[in-house]
Amino acid sequence: MRWFEKMMLFVMGGAAYLAAEVAWRGVTHWTMFFAGGISFCCLAWLGARPGLPVLAGAGIGAAGISMMEFFGGIFCTHLLKVRVWDYSAEWGNLFGYVCPKYTMLWYILCLWLLLSMRLMQLPARAGAGR
Repeated sequence: MRWFEKMMLFVMGGAAYLAAEVAWRGVTHWTMFFAGGISFCCLAWLGARPGLPVLAGAGIGAAGISMMEFFGGIFCTHLLKVRVWDYSAEWGNLFGYVCPKYTMLWYILCLWLLLSMRLMQLPARAGAGR
């Protein structure tokens, strides 16, 4: 993948992350653009692995995004002195930065994205066999 394609994935992922947060919570923070960009690039990398089962890829993606949110939350709270989100009222939360409920929602979103990526790759693979 060329650098321009990677940059476009990063921008699309960052914009989508911001839009999803605004749609879900009504507010977001500029740092989430970077979290979304990195997460989407990592998902694209997972999606390009044909030997990786989609269900496992979605689990890896959800765990990765949750880790991104955990460390992003620590970065925002301790270095930028702003609390972007607070999951401390959610069951099973880890210092209010992540919780099982949102990790499961990330899993569902990753599953949908990885399935979509695989479906988009089918025509390219079929043409490669000619």
